[in-house]
Amino acid sequence: MRVVYIDSLFLLNFVVDYLLLLCAGRLAGETLRRRRLALGAAVGAAYAAAVFFPGMGFLLHPLCKLAAAVLALLAGYGGSRRLLRVSLCFFTAAAAFGGGIFALELLGGRGLTLHNGVFYSAMDLRVILLSAASCYVLITLVFHRAGRHSAAAAELAPVLLTLEGRKAALTALVDTGNTLTDPVDGRPVMVAEGERLSRLFPQGLAPDAQALRDPAQTMQRLAEHGWRRCRLLPYQAVGVECGLLLCVRVDGARVGGQDYGKLLVALSPNRLSDGGGYSALIGT
Repeated sequence: MRVVYIDSLFLLNFVVDYLLLLCAGRLAGETLRRRRLALGAAVGAAYAAAVFFPGMGFLLHPLCKLAAAVLALLAGYGGSRRLLRVSLCFFTAAAAFGGGIFALELLGGRGLTLHNGVFYSAMDLRVILLSAASCYVLITLVFHRAGRHSAAAAELAPVLLTLEGRKAALTALVDTGNTLTDPVDGRPVMVAEGERLSRLFPQGLAPDAQALRDPAQTMQRLAEHGWRRCRLLPYQAVGVECGLLLCVRVDGARVGGQDYGKLLVALSPNRLSDGGGYSALIGT
């Protein structure tokens, strides 16, 4: 007779599901929200625990398993434009993770098992967590090249911008193909979706996408309200011989672990990423 400790089973599956959701998000280039990932992991762990309660055997039906996985994904990434991509990465990582667990079990000859889609073990919890972390690292390394952006030198990085005490957080794609530079000092210019930077402007003065399509008039309007932090930046792009972008020089910019100081940020009236994985671009 097998004795199952619900608390250990819940914790083990919570850790596994959290790592799988985290791995899927990173592979898909999605913005990670730790609390939502924890909620999704809790949904998966609750399902794993419920399976062992009397009269709950129907939960082992494949449709119930699929429904539990979908609920966990919605809790972790619901509303994301990359939900389908994240889901594919999640199921791929789950399959690879299951194979890794079976390999560890065969090599170690100990009680780490995957039974009916539920992870359980009578081993010491520290060994379980170490095994789970090892599998996560291995999966991330193996699938990292397939999941990252197609540009070899590109990567996603968190960004924190500050201006007059106000802050805005977003995700930027660090891309060597972005050659837009500040004509004053030659430093890279960050291009960001203008609507994402509304928090940097005084209340009631943040320009919307329509206003950003007429940057000269928008800058004049802001100046009339006593806010003169903006300037115009000429640029060239495919189909645009000579365009203008409304720019603002922020008081501080931190991209990943690097401090860019008083960076010039151009406000784009258009979305920069179809998938929504990033909302800013910056060169190196």
